[in-house]
Amino acid sequence: MCSIRKRGLTWNAQVRISGWRSFTKTFKTKKDALAWGYALEDKLRSIPFSSSNIKNLKLKDLFHRYQKEISAQHKGFEVEVYKLKMFSRSWIGNIPVVNLTKHHFIQYKNDRLKLVKSGTVKADLMLIKRVLKTAKTIWDYRLPSNPLENFLMPPSHKSRVRRLEKEELLHLLHYAKLLKNKNILNIIEFAIETGMRRSELLKLQWNDIQNGISLLKNTKNGEDRKVPLTAHAKAILTRMSNDTEYVFTMTPESLKSAWRRLKAKANITNLRFHDLRHEGISRFFEMGLSIPEVSLISGHKDVRQLFQYTHLKPENLIAKYSNIFDDNINF
Repeated sequence: MCSIRKRGLTWNAQVRISGWRSFTKTFKTKKDALAWGYALEDKLRSIPFSSSNIKNLKLKDLFHRYQKEISAQHKGFEVEVYKLKMFSRSWIGNIPVVNLTKHHFIQYKNDRLKLVKSGTVKADLMLIKRVLKTAKTIWDYRLPSNPLENFLMPPSHKSRVRRLEKEELLHLLHYAKLLKNKNILNIIEFAIETGMRRSELLKLQWNDIQNGISLLKNTKNGEDRKVPLTAHAKAILTRMSNDTEYVFTMTPESLKSAWRRLKAKANITNLRFHDLRHEGISRFFEMGLSIPEVSLISGHKDVRQLFQYTHLKPENLIAKYSNIFDDNINF
């Protein structure tokens, strides 16, 4: 509620709403103090809570607020919002936050590990940890503690090792040529040639391609990136119609559907579209590009993360060895 008190020649306004810290501000006139107090009270009350008492505030209420105020500012927020809604529907979402202990999350971890891999469970718990930290440090909730501080998290996923075999690529391209929508054929080849992410490919416009360079705007790390095109990448573009705004006129859902159908026809399993990016980056290294050159193309700022995308084939390095050593040297 909002309360007003006169102190000398000024008016002091104080707003107290359950679940929030108190807010105070001083004004010269009573009218200004009341206007500020009522406006702030309406703003705080407009944020949904399960009840007016923080003792009855449930974890799902924090999830709901986080997805509205914080997740909306993140890239790829759709995935984060999906997870928060999933948490809200689970049994842990109904636990009052003041009653939360690490034992709740131990049980939640064990339940989830029966359904998904440890890396996914770790990512889930890290997101919940951020929600609780935000509730304490940003929203000023008087939570007793964050049970996920110093919590023993499950191990991360092992780095995925999946290279596209030559026969697999031939099968994919063969069946892609039989499809009515030729976008799928072009986007597969272009993805391997450039190492671009799916989202970057689908956002690419013809105006973004100038002088053999593709300008990728507002990428995953929030920055623009310039990708030099190989001769084959340029050839792919020349065989396409450029009378549309976007290079690849497909939605994310239509690409997912086409990719699933194509893999089924080619009888290929355990291959994700994102693996084409892995393949492209690995090929850059096999071509002899340096780490700075590959990171310029891929957009990786952390070399360790770049290496997670890189899996070289020893047989592809044999030709390099023959160029390094003098043919006259006998072993």
